[in-house]
Amino acid sequence: MENSGDRKIVCLINPLAANKRWKRRRKLRAELVKRLPGSCLDTPKTKEETVEMTRSICSSADLVVAVGGDGTIADVLQGIFESGRPDRVVFGVIPFGSGNAFRKSLGIPRNPFKAIKYILEGDIFSIDLIQIEDRVAAFASVGSTAAVTGEKLRHSIPGLFGHLLAARKLLFYRRKENILELRGAVDQEGRQYENLTITSRFLDCVIGNSNYFGYSWLVAPQARLDDGYLDIILFEMPPLIYIFLFPLIYFGWVQRKLRHFKAREVVIKGQGLEVQYNGEYLGCLDSVKVKVLPAAIKVTGNRKKAERFLVNRGNESEDQPGV
Repeated sequence: MENSGDRKIVCLINPLAANKRWKRRRKLRAELVKRLPGSCLDTPKTKEETVEMTRSICSSADLVVAVGGDGTIADVLQGIFESGRPDRVVFGVIPFGSGNAFRKSLGIPRNPFKAIKYILEGDIFSIDLIQIEDRVAAFASVGSTAAVTGEKLRHSIPGLFGHLLAARKLLFYRRKENILELRGAVDQEGRQYENLTITSRFLDCVIGNSNYFGYSWLVAPQARLDDGYLDIILFEMPPLIYIFLFPLIYFGWVQRKLRHFKAREVVIKGQGLEVQYNGEYLGCLDSVKVKVLPAAIKVTGNRKKAERFLVNRGNESEDQPGV
């Protein structure tokens, strides 16, 4: 790996993350400035500003670091892809938000001070991402969890408590029959299909390459970061059963028994499908298209801790010292 002093590093910080605690975290701010050679930008106030700023700095940056939660990560990833340089820019994460699902799949510690070490000395490896409509993300869902995300945005209560309050939406979620059109599919028995169409009255359909939702929820235990497939899990159960089983769902135990597919692409058709990506609410659609972006971006993280979520477990061409 190149010496950190030889790379241009830019940290994009969400000043509203972690319930607006960024301005009060003087020690963390000082540590970022001291240890990361480059720029720390904490001026963007909206999603659009974060995407635009990321797109702009990608013209010269070698390593772009998102300091925030999953929403910040989504916006920075979007900016990197809109810059046209995802093959040239390495992406890093310093967790600082209420939801930090993506960092856990990469083996990055929750403590932001410890995470800085992985920006400077971590392994660099390529991972897949997904494209959902015109957005880029690591995970997405269609159905009840997206409805809960949308409900949370309608009130002003932040953090975990806000999510728990919004979760009452789950109790009243009505399951409808949906059509899933999969291309390049593999079912749970290992059978391969060029095209496969199925119907499902799912409560939730989880799609992604990374394994966690916010708050360390292992929602997709069989997903792999670099296998070139979407991981699709269908939660085909009534809301009350889902709630009853949630402790087991949280740790990924129930998912191994559910209907499960791998695919290069999926189109879901239904009526009023609520959709979220990386913890951000996309909207209510009648059709949503998701496809895999193989080896879409290089990330810096902890390969040893991420190993169980990787297919390619060997070193890549770069010199990559572990931490």
